[in-house]
Amino acid sequence: MHCNPTRRTFLKGTAATAALAAVGTCSVAAWRAEQAEAAATGAVKIQGASLCNGCSSKCGLIATALDGRLWTVEGMKEHPYSKGTLCGRGHGAAQWAYSDGRLTQPMKRAADGSFVPISWDDALSEIGAKVQEIIAEAGPEALAIIQDPRPSGKYYSKRFMNALGSPNVYTHAAACNLSKESGIQEATGAQNFSVDFPNTKMVVFIGRSYGDGIRPSSVKSLAGAAEGGARVVIVDPRLNNTGVFATDWVPIRPGADIAFLLGIANVLVTRDLYDHAFVEQSAVGFPEFAAQVTEYTPEWAEGICDVPADTIVEIAESLAAAAPACAIEPSWRAAFGCAYQNSFETARAVCAVNALLGCWGQKGGALITSSPKAGDVDPVKFPEVPKPAAKRLGDAEYPLALSGTGTNLAVLNGCADGAIQGVFFYNSNAVQGYAQPAKWREALSQAKLVVTIDVQMSETALASDYVLPECTVLERLELPEFIGGKKHYVALRTPVIERIHPETRPCDEIFAGLAEACGVGEYFDFTVEELAEAQLASVGTSIEEVREAGIVELADPGFAFGTPTFKTPTEKFQFASAKVAEAGLNPVIGYVPRLVEPAEGEFSLIGGKQGIHSHTMTLNLEALNAISREYQLERLWMAASDAADLGIVDGDTVELSSSECSGQVAVKVTERLKPGVLFLPTHYGGTSPYLTRAQGFGLNMMDFVPLHLEPGVGSTMSQEVAVKVRKVEG
Repeated sequence: MHCNPTRRTFLKGTAATAALAAVGTCSVAAWRAEQAEAAATGAVKIQGASLCNGCSSKCGLIATALDGRLWTVEGMKEHPYSKGTLCGRGHGAAQWAYSDGRLTQPMKRAADGSFVPISWDDALSEIGAKVQEIIAEAGPEALAIIQDPRPSGKYYSKRFMNALGSPNVYTHAAACNLSKESGIQEATGAQNFSVDFPNTKMVVFIGRSYGDGIRPSSVKSLAGAAEGGARVVIVDPRLNNTGVFATDWVPIRPGADIAFLLGIANVLVTRDLYDHAFVEQSAVGFPEFAAQVTEYTPEWAEGICDVPADTIVEIAESLAAAAPACAIEPSWRAAFGCAYQNSFETARAVCAVNALLGCWGQKGGALITSSPKAGDVDPVKFPEVPKPAAKRLGDAEYPLALSGTGTNLAVLNGCADGAIQGVFFYNSNAVQGYAQPAKWREALSQAKLVVTIDVQMSETALASDYVLPECTVLERLELPEFIGGKKHYVALRTPVIERIHPETRPCDEIFAGLAEACGVGEYFDFTVEELAEAQLASVGTSIEEVREAGIVELADPGFAFGTPTFKTPTEKFQFASAKVAEAGLNPVIGYVPRLVEPAEGEFSLIGGKQGIHSHTMTLNLEALNAISREYQLERLWMAASDAADLGIVDGDTVELSSSECSGQVAVKVTERLKPGVLFLPTHYGGTSPYLTRAQGFGLNMMDFVPLHLEPGVGSTMSQEVAVKVRKVEG
């Protein structure tokens, strides 16, 4: 199916329009009057550069404060991610500083399960004693931390855990993009790549939506490509909000993207449309791949992915005609970041098609760029932490998981079987958003110690013994954030307003306090300012320079178009991987089915982001929650034909049920969804009574998904679920 909706038609009724409309109700005239009045009274105006915390992009922003109170935030023009614009969630996230849902003091779980205030000294002392007890009884490998990487957090959390002697450091990746990046790494040696939008003639998106998971620069780049005449193909069960830029929508059966990609590969190989020079000079494993791919005909693919064979052929031939100025975009979480039993293999298949097109490193193609990092710092002032002797839990079972992220589901299983007895969470809401919440709560209840560091009382905090309050990003200095690409940069999160709640602390102080209480304070005998200055000096700049400029461009990395040297064991693109074979999987890129197939009367359930929210973090923020409520953004999407068959009309309440859970929610009936598929936005269904706006609003998709771990990588397989739906009468 092809479509080319006008921008006006497409935006009508979408979340983007909802956000704009909501801003309009705030009265721009009234806001300008307040601003003029403040200026007239001689208010002290201060501007400062920082980084957003609304999602993992960490876009650059400029904040303005009047008399010490935050007034406005705007995108930093010089930052390569923001380019002068902040998205809706970025503006909303600035409200955390003044949110009534903030944690303002340390909390401890009482005997009756409620939470009571506790002093910092007592909290740190008690946590330290329990950590030392766990180490004495079970060793440091019985401790673990899960963190959502932020500039200071990713440094201090690993340093803290390693100082204790534990290797068990994990990120949120197993519930986000672990499969995708692990698969890309096995094929190319890099964890990700980008599309050269200024020069591209054709790009194919597999499930990813720049219009929903917004990074302003990505939207601008895609808009520029579309305006320049590039063909933009969206392969997705849902016509997502990137459709405003699309020339084609290809609705596909969920979890079957790999068949679509292998069908394209079949056309390119069997019709001799692939780049012989690239394959012969820069790849290994092609003969084995070519022999296998002959089985994956477009007709075979159609039977699995429900995309017509003629469409697969036409897209393959169009890509070949555009090559090398074309690419399959790398996607993120939604389609195969961590979604299905075949997500790792789908990522490899994306890379394989790009290899056949010869587009790696080419103008308009798929680019692998480099990233900068801090150089060496004074080893006396910042002593190196000894490498833990033990191996990280989960690495042996899931050897294809990225070394920098690990499989955080190992913590859940470790708590259940006693291998993990103490767990720390930093900026992570694993209980609500990672995998089956009931299983997380049950597992954490078995641990001897659970500590959460956060700005609000999340569902994970509710499952903890101690909750330590962090101040918001606009109130703290963090370590430098290094930014890669064709050019290299460094930026800095700097305090723009004074700390509002005196009992909150930045993460560097929290981890230093924990380390001291646990007996490893000697590895934290420095301030974040001292470390930031040392790291910046190692790349030729300083806190003062970065603070003044907002962002500093580093030495030219020397990017040039051309076939890259792949950082794989073979130093070539890998159609086949020895490491994949060692993990017990097919070394040659090929077909793997999804795990759960809906039976008669069942639907596939898919999820994804909305442009104003970031996972479960932002729903309690007043303005963003108000937008969701006003425009009923929590609703379950259902295809119009399915709704007609079930006697359901727009706005009806339905009961959604799976093997794990049932719940009721209103329905959005739409033509923008493939029949047989339901879409549930993944921000809703909060259960924390401390987050009053989020509690009980909508459904949490993770409640419905059985707990699975993808072979080889250990991702959550977050969309391997079949559900039933029925209209709730009355």
